[in-house]
Amino acid sequence: MTFEAEQLGDSGPELASLLRELRKRAGLSGDRLAARCNMSQSKVSRIENGRTRPSLVDVEAILRALEAPPELVAQASALARMANTEWRNLRELRRKGLGTRQAELKGLEASSTHMRYFLLSVITSLLATPEYVRASLAHSPADTSKAVAGKLERQAVLYDASKQFTFLLTEQAVRWPVVSPLALAEQMDRLSSLSYLPNVRIGVIPVGAVTPRVPLNTFTIYDASLVTIETSAGSLVLRDGRDVHAYLKEFAEYEECALFGEEARVRLAEWSAACRA
Repeated sequence: MTFEAEQLGDSGPELASLLRELRKRAGLSGDRLAARCNMSQSKVSRIENGRTRPSLVDVEAILRALEAPPELVAQASALARMANTEWRNLRELRRKGLGTRQAELKGLEASSTHMRYFLLSVITSLLATPEYVRASLAHSPADTSKAVAGKLERQAVLYDASKQFTFLLTEQAVRWPVVSPLALAEQMDRLSSLSYLPNVRIGVIPVGAVTPRVPLNTFTIYDASLVTIETSAGSLVLRDGRDVHAYLKEFAEYEECALFGEEARVRLAEWSAACRA
């Protein structure tokens, strides 16, 4: 099955209709299918009516229970993958307004308990000084005032003790000259200050650190339910459990290579002093 990137995330109704049709072809009631899948009847009903987005594991269990033919298994699996993967085109995000994007992120942060950020090239706005936030949006042709306000407003979530944050920043992300050297030194000082928050862990990965793989993208993991991956053209949203698990594993590998606590603060102080010099 071939599809355009913009179709990602839009296949839910088609998948629900296909699964419902396959159950009817098999002559099974919702109750009997639920029993075969070790799933509640209400969940089967929600999946078939498009009210619940099934994971790939759910879809595979249903297809096995229905003994679906190979070609329909392939079709349903492809639809499930598309339903659990979403592409956010940067042009579309700009059209909707960068402030809208900040509201979406605020909602994700409000509904999550543990957030993990791997920052490859720049510092996330949650950790940024106002000057850094403004400079990071300076290239945008749109009005960024609402986006700047939204980014700064979101920083309040760091002080919510019920949530945990782990930030991994490469040396490149920390030292990339988004702002002037003096402003960058102040940004590094802010990172050191935030690292004292009891629910915030900030790790830095210096140039020269041996990592188990070569990082390719900035990504964020919300609990164990969703991953967003940033690219220059937009962002990819992954919801399938196996995809999320793969990124949790990758994050843990980078975490082993990072400096935390006083070691991180010493390194940040060295980089800050170099900027001031």
